[in-house]
Amino acid sequence: MPTPEEAQARLDQIPNLTVSTSTPLARHTRFGIGGPADIYAETCSAEAFVAAMHAARASGMAVMVIGGGTNLIVSDEGFRGIVLRYRADSLQAANHRVMADAGAVLQGLVDFANARGLKGLETLAGIPGSVGAAVYGNAGAYGHSISERVMRVRFFDGRDVRVFSGEECEFHYRESIFKKHKEWIIFSTELRLEPAEAGELQKISRDILQIRNEKFPVTMKCAGSIFKNLLLRELPPAVAAEVPAAVGREGKVPAAWFLEQVGAKGMQRGDIHVAAYHANLIYNAGEGTAADLVALIRELKDRVRSRFGIEIEEEVQYVGF
Repeated sequence: MPTPEEAQARLDQIPNLTVSTSTPLARHTRFGIGGPADIYAETCSAEAFVAAMHAARASGMAVMVIGGGTNLIVSDEGFRGIVLRYRADSLQAANHRVMADAGAVLQGLVDFANARGLKGLETLAGIPGSVGAAVYGNAGAYGHSISERVMRVRFFDGRDVRVFSGEECEFHYRESIFKKHKEWIIFSTELRLEPAEAGELQKISRDILQIRNEKFPVTMKCAGSIFKNLLLRELPPAVAAEVPAAVGREGKVPAAWFLEQVGAKGMQRGDIHVAAYHANLIYNAGEGTAADLVALIRELKDRVRSRFGIEIEEEVQYVGF
């Protein structure tokens, strides 16, 4: 089996690939938490990424792919292996369709579509992260999800570059087939949009951004909401009966409501805090650690389980634990 030094040497030989060692992953997560990766490599070239993936797997070291790091909790010890990131971020529009590379910032895509009078993404304003992550997790807000607009997704399955239709992506609430196959890497997506007045779309997004920025300031070290909302129809009848009618929206119950009932607001562990104004917002107030973050998440889950007998599920992904 090649040594880490040999693995790095092989990666260094791949054109258009930037490689570094002992790279703190805290730099690549919105929480600002996480120890180093043994090897970190990134590229804007699909060909270089495929070559890097093959070289990384041949090394026998653990391999992980990340996006913008919005929804990642990386352990304080970091990741013993190779971290790859695909950073291509081009956006192109033609005939009411947009082609978006996975590395593009989702807000950039929203602004791009709005400015061209292309309707369908305006309610996604303010959701942090990349386009690839949005497709992976079927990101959405205000009753709409990106899956409604996905025509095709181009991805790498570990051997070949393939294309799926929107139907083949098996989208559900905050789910997609890519979550079932974490080794598949999204390269780009094609979205079908509708003509509309650019100013109206921009106003919708601007109003949503104002609300979001009050809850989740861009400078806040957080992942947005930490837990998924719950589907009302999937709750035990006795639990569903406790939920006030005014709380539910479009068949969903905010995880924040359950967290509020168990006293989550204002809880803290070290520099990891639950916001005093939003029970589903956990943030790093300074020098927080992954250990404290994970412990606080576990306590919140335990409290909800004890009070309601249900499991709330994180939107975040864990790395290096």
